[in-house]
Order: sequence, then structure tokens, then C-alpha cells
Amino acid sequence: MIQTLINNWWLFLIRGIVAILVGVYAFLAPETTLLAVVYVIGFFAFVAGCTAFAAALTGAAGDRWWAALLEGLVGIAAALVIWFAPMSSTEVFIYVLAGWAILTGILEITAGIQLRDFINNEWFYILSGVISVAFGVWVMRSPQQGALAEAYVIGCYALLFGFVQVAFSLRLRSVRESSKVLA
Repeated sequence: MIQTLINNWWLFLIRGIVAILVGVYAFLAPETTLLAVVYVIGFFAFVAGCTAFAAALTGAAGDRWWAALLEGLVGIAAALVIWFAPMSSTEVFIYVLAGWAILTGILEITAGIQLRDFINNEWFYILSGVISVAFGVWVMRSPQQGALAEAYVIGCYALLFGFVQVAFSLRLRSVRESSKVLA
């Protein structure tokens, strides 16, 4: 399992880069309507869902394939809900986003705990899960926030999550490179 995860380090890198791009967009254009943010978050949920789904199908998730499959399906479903019903209710969007973040976070924390026996600095993955859960809980707690405030919160979340995912991917890559030297 760990070797497959290490070999597919780039999946976490892509996920992190997309999250960073979402965060930058949220800060550069906060005055845009929530609709624009909804579509961008839908794109992120779709990419994150597809990468998790790919990890499950390719075996990159190892014994955790079912969790990655579930994470992928939830991410893709969240994206579809966001894209096909963006104006139906801002609150629905906020609850879908919060639920997705909480579920993703719980699955990442679980996976990070399982990884602690195999690699050092698995706390990056656990931290990304904690960030996701905290973000989801915060959003559920105050769904009536204004669109501008939500854009900044989403931007902060996406940047933090993205940087942690990139750091985790680079750690996996360094483990991969050091194992090549030892081989």
C-alpha cells in the first residue's frame, strides 16, 4: 500500500495546486458573486473527487481503496450538485460544501493515522484533514455569512489545504527518491 501511495505522490500535488489556485482566485476577486465562487469550488470538488476516485481504481489507495472511492464519489456528487443547482439556495451550497469538507477531513485523518507506521511526517496529511473538518464545522455553524466573507474563508481554507497537500506530496516524493537510492 505504502509503495503505491509513494509512487502516486503527484495525485496529492495536483490536488494541492488546484486548491492553491482556488484560494488565490478567492482573494483576487472577492467582489464576485457567490455564484462564481460556487463554480470554482465545484471545479475543485470535481478534481479532488476524480483524483480520489483514480487513487481507488488504480490501487494507489491500497487497503484504503473504499475510503478513497467514497471520497471520490462524494466529491464528484458535490460538484454536480453545485454546478446544476447553483442558484437554488446559497444555504444548500454551504451545507454541501461543509459536509464534503467534514467527510473528506475525517477520511484524511484516518488515512494519516494509518500511514504513521510507514512514513515520517504523516502529520501533513492528518493536518489537512483537521483543516477540512474545522472548515466544514465553521461553515455549518454560520451559513448566513455574506458572499464576500465566504470568499475569504474559502480562500483561506483552500490555501491552507493546498499548501499542506503540496508539502505532503513532496514528502512522499522524497521518500520515493530515497527508496530508489537504497535499492
